[in-house]
Amino acid sequence: MNALTSIAAQVAAKLIANKQTIAVAESSTGGLISASLLAVPGASAYFLGGGVIYTRDARRALMDIPDDAMKGIRSASEPYAQLLARQIRTRLATDWGLSETGAAGPTGNRYGDAAGHSCLAVAGPQHEVITLETASNDRPANMQAFAAAALELLLKNLGR
Repeated sequence: MNALTSIAAQVAAKLIANKQTIAVAESSTGGLISASLLAVPGASAYFLGGGVIYTRDARRALMDIPDDAMKGIRSASEPYAQLLARQIRTRLATDWGLSETGAAGPTGNRYGDAAGHSCLAVAGPQHEVITLETASNDRPANMQAFAAAALELLLKNLGR
């Protein structure tokens, strides 16, 4: 079992024990968060769905977040991560929403964030948002680090 599925198994156990559900909106992790949760047997008991919200068009179509709702909010920011987590939770009527948005690398994004920057949020009975800076331009390693941090953030909040 790799590190991501190990954390996901802990998340799954808590969600199942609490009879709670999760939905995921992720960007620079490219589906790794969802794939990790789905790798755990019994995922249909807690995982209701998610999406890779990688572009403005995906945000509009999949998340139903119009441009006017983005006034004063930029992608790859804590407010945007919070918005994604709340919106995926609402759209799929889950107990928890988990989101990730950032710049995996090897270069930064058009908003001025360096490679290795990610904002992660959880929305549910508890709400929390964090920013992770890996200081690395290694795209695959950053994607793994972002996904692990998102799952750890969720696990922490499930334990409260």
